[in-house]
Amino acid sequence: MADFYSIKVVDIYKETKDCSVVSFAIPDDLYDKFTFTQGQYLTLQTKINGEDVRRSYSLCSSPLDNQWKVAVKQIQGGVFSTYVNTELKQGDTLGVMQPSGNFFVEVDKTSSKNYIAFAAGSGITPMLSIIKTHLLSEPNSTFKLFYLNRTVKSIIFKEEIEELKNQFFERFQVFYFLTKEQRDIPFLNGRFDKEKLEVLTKTFIDVEDTSDCFICGPQSMIFLIRDHLEEKGLDKDKIHYELFFSGDNKDSDGQIAEVLEQKVEGTEVTIIDGGKEFHFTMDDDFDNILDGALAAGADLPYACKGGVCSTCKCRVVEGDVKMKINYALDEKEVSQNLVLSCQAVPITEKVVVDFDV
Repeated sequence: MADFYSIKVVDIYKETKDCSVVSFAIPDDLYDKFTFTQGQYLTLQTKINGEDVRRSYSLCSSPLDNQWKVAVKQIQGGVFSTYVNTELKQGDTLGVMQPSGNFFVEVDKTSSKNYIAFAAGSGITPMLSIIKTHLLSEPNSTFKLFYLNRTVKSIIFKEEIEELKNQFFERFQVFYFLTKEQRDIPFLNGRFDKEKLEVLTKTFIDVEDTSDCFICGPQSMIFLIRDHLEEKGLDKDKIHYELFFSGDNKDSDGQIAEVLEQKVEGTEVTIIDGGKEFHFTMDDDFDNILDGALAAGADLPYACKGGVCSTCKCRVVEGDVKMKINYALDEKEVSQNLVLSCQAVPITEKVVVDFDV
């Protein structure tokens, strides 16, 4: 069941002209439910023009802050982001699900680790939580942040990042890259590309000494950096990424078409959620289990419906499905029969999926 709690907005302010930071007042009786780990996200819900709209946003506050804050950057045509940036105000309430997500590594207070992070635009939101938490909790660890933006004025949380740099000046380095303004150092102009990454891994990043790498931003940037670091010898298990926008990916069109060709019409689906069963038959109008279940009246957790956030994940316990795309689950999760229900196309006559995971 999609458990949303009505939570009051205790503060909202503009971090940049197109990005608002929203703080929530978590009631005392919900503190335990809303305990979170750095790098996790909240799924928010509200009614906009009579439509139930849900989106997931990373917590930009550290668990050590005892605060629940998200940053929402306005996206052109984005229904929820426009609402937050133009209409939402202090004192309003939103539906909020418990924190979720696996974009983190465990804190080890006795460790001496060297972390690196790449972020683009609003991809800084989970990074701020991750960086702050590790620097405060691991006094012998270091962090290097490579942060891409359009202009200086568009840099989200620049002031807070600079404060962290001053506080941990021996352990935290920041490199700002801009695409719409020229820096004095040519290397810091423009997007990440193969040439920049070659320089970074020769000059600024000791791959052999890197403990973990975090990447957050658009798909093309993430995969470029991931592949380069793997090529240079960084274990893929040490590379963690969170995709903020899937975008148009023509390379996946063939895969999606191939999966849809295997779809079985009229599959009998059983949903297990909250220990209860919900039965329905897949309608020809829907190609994935989530949309089919919602149309049949099920109340299930979901947010992006784009294979990115993993809010709708479930486990296949009988039958078989194929995912059209998957940007959220790693190989281990897939091997455990976990799937994204928004991308899960049934390919057998009967399918049973369990959302109690």
